[in-house]
Amino acid sequence: MSVRVGIVGFRGYSGAEAVRLLSAHPHCEPVLLEHRADAGDDDRLLRKSNIRRAPAAGESVASEGLKAVFLATPPDVSMDLAPKFLDAGAAVIDLSGAFRLRTPERYKQWYKEDHTAPALFAGAAYGLPEYNRECIRAARLISNPGCYPTAANLALRPLLAAGIVDRGAGIVCDAKSGVSGAGRKPALKTSFCEVAENFSAYSILNHRHVPEVLLTSELEEREFSFTAQLLPIDRGILEAIYFRLARPLSGAEIIAIYQKQYAAEPFIRLYEAGSVPDLRGVLRTNFCDIGVISDPSSGRCVVIGAIDNLVKGAAGQAVQNLNLVLGFDETAGLL
Repeated sequence: MSVRVGIVGFRGYSGAEAVRLLSAHPHCEPVLLEHRADAGDDDRLLRKSNIRRAPAAGESVASEGLKAVFLATPPDVSMDLAPKFLDAGAAVIDLSGAFRLRTPERYKQWYKEDHTAPALFAGAAYGLPEYNRECIRAARLISNPGCYPTAANLALRPLLAAGIVDRGAGIVCDAKSGVSGAGRKPALKTSFCEVAENFSAYSILNHRHVPEVLLTSELEEREFSFTAQLLPIDRGILEAIYFRLARPLSGAEIIAIYQKQYAAEPFIRLYEAGSVPDLRGVLRTNFCDIGVISDPSSGRCVVIGAIDNLVKGAAGQAVQNLNLVLGFDETAGLL
């Protein structure tokens, strides 16, 4: 029998991607949970019309037999709904930023709003499986990482742990994303005429995803500079991360550090030294591709990380976390 998994926010890009992935999952069946007044809106993103639907309420956990619920919703909606689904007995995988920053004080600092469910921080696991797998398995509330931090942390953390980065020289993350990362809600800055034939930076020095990188890779804010930029494409993230080496190392030696860390990871793909990934290679996959260019003589190094922001950066990683929580093979529905 299939396990039923509810999806709140299924009309958004990440939610619709979750519907697509769970519809093809060998052990899961999606249930669409209605929570908005515009529940009759256009469902063109959904591709299927025969998927079960129910209200986005705790009572649906019992009536629909839900084992887990995805919240592909804004943080305020996640803070409202997560306690209800948890109390009803379902695991919750939240794709918003509501529970990523570990404390209500940090949330207010970066989101400029009070947190309305602070008691849930204590039991929330940060859902980056490559570094938090056992905590995810044991948790009932999983906070899915942001798309930019997923690529940045997977690229940076092994090198920082190995002590090869000259942290005093600073780290620069130049990150570019497709427009779907801004969500489906209409806005002038993501309209066709603003995005087409254009390229722009946004949220400079105050992007909400920065603290996730600092917390996960154990960096100080003064050590890490991050700029997000909007590409005139629908999906994908490519990050160029620049830093100075603490000691001379070839690209092959740096790749060997990644190989040691990620040898058993099913969704990390490493390029040979001197080669780097591009967006086309990761689109509609749950892979994070990493490549390195190093100049030992000058100490300069550039790491390129690429993911699909809607899959490994959102719904795919949520399914990866779901598999861990429910005891399925971690790659189920993703390969």
